[in-house]
Amino acid sequence: MPDAVVIGAGPNGLVAANLLADQGWSVEVLEAQDVPGGAVRHDNGVDPDFTNDLFSSFYPLAAASPVLAGLHLEREGLIWTHAPQVLAHPLLDGRCAVLGRSLDDTASSLNAFAAGDGDAWRELHAVWERLRPDIIDALFTPFPPVRSGARLAMRLRTAGGLRLARSLVLPVRRLGEEEFAGEGGRLLLAGNALHADLAPETAGSGGFGWLMSMLGQTYGFPVPQGGAGAITQALVQRLVKRGGTVRCGERVRQVVVREGRAVAVRTSTGATVSARRAVLADVSVSALYGELVDRDHLPSQVLADMRRFQWDFATFKVDWALNGRVPWRSAEAGTAGTVHLADGVDELTRFAAQIAMGQVPDRPFALFGQMTTADATRSPEGTESAWAYTHVPQVVKGDAGDAGLTGSWDANEQELMADRIEHVVEGFAPGFRSAIRARRILAPPTLQSLNENLHGGAINGGTTAMHQQLVFRPVPGAGRPETPIKNLYIASAGAHPGGGVHGAPGANAARAALRGRLASGLVRAPQRILTRRDRAGQRSDGPSK
Repeated sequence: MPDAVVIGAGPNGLVAANLLADQGWSVEVLEAQDVPGGAVRHDNGVDPDFTNDLFSSFYPLAAASPVLAGLHLEREGLIWTHAPQVLAHPLLDGRCAVLGRSLDDTASSLNAFAAGDGDAWRELHAVWERLRPDIIDALFTPFPPVRSGARLAMRLRTAGGLRLARSLVLPVRRLGEEEFAGEGGRLLLAGNALHADLAPETAGSGGFGWLMSMLGQTYGFPVPQGGAGAITQALVQRLVKRGGTVRCGERVRQVVVREGRAVAVRTSTGATVSARRAVLADVSVSALYGELVDRDHLPSQVLADMRRFQWDFATFKVDWALNGRVPWRSAEAGTAGTVHLADGVDELTRFAAQIAMGQVPDRPFALFGQMTTADATRSPEGTESAWAYTHVPQVVKGDAGDAGLTGSWDANEQELMADRIEHVVEGFAPGFRSAIRARRILAPPTLQSLNENLHGGAINGGTTAMHQQLVFRPVPGAGRPETPIKNLYIASAGAHPGGGVHGAPGANAARAALRGRLASGLVRAPQRILTRRDRAGQRSDGPSK
């Protein structure tokens, strides 16, 4: 019997398993898919000579994460690479805002839009540098972040205090208008805010856009050499060296609860895997509280709160193998790993408004990835392994375009939507479609079939909006990995701090399990952590019948 069972071999589950193994726990990870990795995988499915990431691709949060840094995955062969520039946001008139690898490059780009905007960016970056250590600590620790929060509050006093707090809760449109005279800086902030489901007019989108922009300025948007799965390979390899086990093709159907305590899991084959000390769930919150744990074991308030749980936007992705580099109108766009495609902030507002109304956008905002530009191993010399994704409503009520898309996402609708995305790219890169050797479409149902945590194609484990963050994530009064079930912990992006490959939800869950605390709305007194000698002298609990 292992000390812990981890449900799901995504990055958070594997981080949790590694941290438990580091403390001498025996750990078994059960993964429903035939391979580990969750949304951190790659393959050669578009073209045998091209490596394409299936889901996530660029990892600024991984580069900033003290959790991943502490695992020293470079010892397992993980190598990070970068494109010459971090991010570009071209416009149809040929201008292009660039988030550079250096602060000077970014400032120079923004000054081309309006004199003085480079200095405005430097000022935003200076605030970030003063606050960065405590922001990073607060972001990647359980809520409330007592120590880092106290230090951050002290630093805020010297950095403008309430005025800075006001800026961070502003909608990103307003923040951009206050900080920049030209469109360049506004584009960088607003485009980065829409990496999540935060429209330009949403409260708090300014803070998120600033955070992502500053992460990019400091850490870049790095990629793992050879493909996203290199992160997974390093995590699995590290875990196995420490005695952990990863079993793929093992779908967990039930968390077994006895007297309010998680004691085992049952798989789809009917097998029972007992856990001596903890069960950690790297699954979506709706799957945990709606499927794996019987409703009879959950407080009525949790069930009521889950009926209000909000998913983030659905995602529609296209992967390409290109015979040549992308023929951008703006040469600067060809130097960036990530390219944002929308002709201005108004276009971003229009896109988000259409999704809010349940419409498939007619001119979708596309996030475009140039993977060979960032990592030369991804495709033959002179070619490009590329992708783009956009967002669509979770529930489609209509089509803002003229194709009559219904959200059934059958084969015909997938082709029509992929063509729509390619039409957007063609506007910024005339001749793009003639460079396509092969393409693969990953519609919302496809993404979910490849990773059940991506409900309807949602990639962040739930909305990033303020009403479902901090103590509201995943439900009001939460903000921590503990659940109403003793020894059961949420280790997925559904828990604070949410989506992004940084390992924090898994690390928080592992630390909570090591503390042995209980949670039923509030955290209570900690249990004594048992030694191996203690465990040997005690009778272990088996599963309920």
